[in-house]
Amino acid sequence: MSVRSLWTVLETLHDVTYFTPEAKAAHEAAGLRGFWRGYVATRAAPLGEASLGAVTAVFHNFAPSFLARSLPSVWAQVSPDRALAARLAGAVTALHTSVPELGEQARTAEAAALLHRIVETGDWDGRALGRANAVLPWPDDPLAAVWQGATALREHRGDGHVVTLVSEGIGGLEAHVLRDAADGSRGLTAPNRGWTDEEWSAAQDRLAARGLVTAEGALTGEGARLREHIERRTDELSEAAYRGATEAELAWLEDFLRPFARRLVPGAVPLPNPVGAPAP
Repeated sequence: MSVRSLWTVLETLHDVTYFTPEAKAAHEAAGLRGFWRGYVATRAAPLGEASLGAVTAVFHNFAPSFLARSLPSVWAQVSPDRALAARLAGAVTALHTSVPELGEQARTAEAAALLHRIVETGDWDGRALGRANAVLPWPDDPLAAVWQGATALREHRGDGHVVTLVSEGIGGLEAHVLRDAADGSRGLTAPNRGWTDEEWSAAQDRLAARGLVTAEGALTGEGARLREHIERRTDELSEAAYRGATEAELAWLEDFLRPFARRLVPGAVPLPNPVGAPAP
């Protein structure tokens, strides 16, 4: 069992909050009209009434001008607590709809208890968004607890990924350009992160000057090696979250949750998707 393998499962369970009609309806019922207001408010809500600067830093790969359409004005429409309640309610409803058996399994409570122990005993130092999710009140409902545990661990990994990118001098936009050079994902990511064509071209030029892509945007050998290093280092940093569980427990958790995660794709969670989540 690898932390990357388990992440693909937890990421998929978390992602129902972005793509499902149940989640959208819950966000709108809380006063969050429009997809991006719902996304920004519910994802940033664990930080409290966070400023545009703080959210831009922790989200990392969104254009500041794009986030400014929602922040800080969204906090006049909905409080962070209300956004969090809507996020959890929408995600749980989506899971009940798409994988109803998960909410009925006796082992779901075991999975929730294990995730709670993992979240309580993991190392959250330097993980701003991850820790903010980790210290939220733990739900009594096992299905809600599974989703919340998956969310906290997902954001822990994301924080570590940002740390790794920054340590290698790769900004949020450069990360998209580097990924696009490998898999042609620009058409999916660019419009969902708010970067202009001019900004994209400038980032490509910066990567080309470092020898990571060609002038035409193709990935070089050096670029491929850097991407491999970034993913490997992200895996290594994410291991700190799981110190409170044994390898056998993590393998059991993955084996139990993976069939449900697979049923979510590509229905409740599209593939490919702008989040960049792989198939579980």
